[in-house]
Formats: sequence, structure tokens, C-alpha cells
Amino acid sequence: MTSDTTRGFVGKRRERSQDLPPGQHLTDGFPVLSTGPTPQVNKNDWELVIRTGPDTSTRWTWQDFMALPISTVVTDIHCVTSWSKLGTRWRGVSLDVLLKDVRTSDQYVMAHSYGGYRTNLALEDLRGDKAWIVFEHDGAELTPEHGGPARLLVPHLYFWKSAKWIHGFVTQEHNTPGLWERNGYHLHGDPWREERYARWS
Repeated sequence: MTSDTTRGFVGKRRERSQDLPPGQHLTDGFPVLSTGPTPQVNKNDWELVIRTGPDTSTRWTWQDFMALPISTVVTDIHCVTSWSKLGTRWRGVSLDVLLKDVRTSDQYVMAHSYGGYRTNLALEDLRGDKAWIVFEHDGAELTPEHGGPARLLVPHLYFWKSAKWIHGFVTQEHNTPGLWERNGYHLHGDPWREERYARWS
């Protein structure tokens, strides 16, 4: 197991609200937002699955996952509800590591969470040192309320794309919407372009 530090899409240090993405304000806290009950996932039962077809999948148990190269990521995060938090610190495994041996012609994935949450992403938003499966925030294990034991972290997109309680990904040919996207949120979710809502909503 190795460790490195990544400045995940932070850019210059932003201290003033006018330097944040449009419509955002700073917070010192870490608000908890969820769509339903908080799953209680035991690490002994946890697994991460990447499925590229009905008979093709790659799986990691918690022990397998923790044996992979670990990165430390320092990054800003932006919630679609308008709060932003600067310089957050995480530890986890890059999606580049997890997708290294994945072969598919599909360009999109559906991220699936324990508890039933789903959100769609382009594979290009998960590759290139842009996304991680993280298990630690600010020096402590992720609590269930914040997505523990492990959550997706895609800091260059609005935070609803960083699915809590991550269970796996299923590749898909088309950019089929997930939960919030079906209910009016943008298919992509770039905070700097203020892609909060679908164009037709």
C-alpha cells in the first residue's frame, strides 16, 4: 500500500465568496444531506463492484480495497444547495486504480449506493485523477452520516454526484439519469457552469 497527496481540482486557494462558483457561499461546517435513512454498512459485508456486462464484473472486499494504493486528496467541495467548503482533506483510492483493467466501449456509468441511491456520471469524469473512493475525512474514518464506510468523491462536480455509501458502478452506453437527475437536476453538474438543473426543468 502506498500513499500520495493530490490537490484535487483546488486551483488557487479561494477565501472570498466572490471567488467561489456562482451562487455558492462558504461554510465552516459539513452539512448532512440525505434522501432517506442512513445505511449502516459493516466493513465485513461491504464490497465494491464494477460491472461492465451481465456476466462481467470486478469485485473488491474491504480487505482487498484497503490493500490498494492510497491517496491523500485536498480539495474544495460544492453542494448544489449552495454551500462550499474549502481545503477538505480525504484519503482513499483513485478511480484510475480501480478502472485500470476495466475494458468497455460504454462512456457512462451509474453509481449505485447501499440504500438504493443512484447517480449517473461520464467515465471521463472518473478518470484522469478526478475521482476517488474515500474512507477517511479530515483524519477520521467517515461516519455513516457522511457516507461511511466509503463514498465516492468527484470534487469537480456538485456534491450530489459524490455518492455516499458507494457499492459499485454499472457501465452504460447512454447517459441514463439517476435519482436526482430524474427529478430535475442536471445530467452533468459542473458548479463553475452552474449546472444545477436540467435545461427543460
